Amino acid sequence: RKLLVACAAVAIGGAACIGVAFASQQHAPQPPTATASEPLPAAPAPLHAMPSGSLPNAPGSAVPASPSATLVAPRSAPTELSIPAIGVHASFVQLGLNADGSIQVPNDVTHVGWYALGPSPGQLGPAVVLGHVDSAKNGAGVFFRLGAVKDGDAVDVTLADGAMVAFTIYAVRAYSKDDFPTDVVYGNTAGPELRLITCGGRFDKASGHYLSNVVAFARATPH
Repeated sequence: RKLLVACAAVAIGGAACIGVAFASQQHAPQPPTATASEPLPAAPAPLHAMPSGSLPNAPGSAVPASPSATLVAPRSAPTELSIPAIGVHASFVQLGLNADGSIQVPNDVTHVGWYALGPSPGQLGPAVVLGHVDSAKNGAGVFFRLGAVKDGDAVDVTLADGAMVAFTIYAVRAYSKDDFPTDVVYGNTAGPELRLITCGGRFDKASGHYLSNVVAFARATPH
């Protein structure tokens, strides 16, 4: 079953979130819309192939790394996220799936959420991290400036086992929720990657939802 991307910006407050979200979303940085149709930059030489399938679903489901895959970390829950370029320093909560198959979102705008049914940051495959763009009660959320990240920006994730995994942004895209490229965002990768996701684009007053998702793509890099 393909994973549906929930809109992190309006999941908490429902209708109460509309006013602030509609007023503030125009000021949240957005990637150029033209980039949505551009292919992602090519990956470096693969560390190790993952098994076929649209999304890794269970702990330990990734293929064990080869001895040369030195960037691959053991499975460990993430605890802290740092993106210095946009001033993000946040703690993690763990996320699963809702009854309708959509991914859960954090319960507040200050935390980021890790999709715990997929790889942890540093494992082979795309580790999925969600954060709110804003809320009616608290204004700008932890990922308010996600659309402003640039290629080469650093992302550091601290794990529960005490390790720190370093990533580098290599692309940021805004995708319409009606045409979300599930395979591009959640598909297999040659090495450990991150997918940082929030809401973006135009806010639709009638539905109470943003119409797009902002996705930042990052690859693991040596310390």
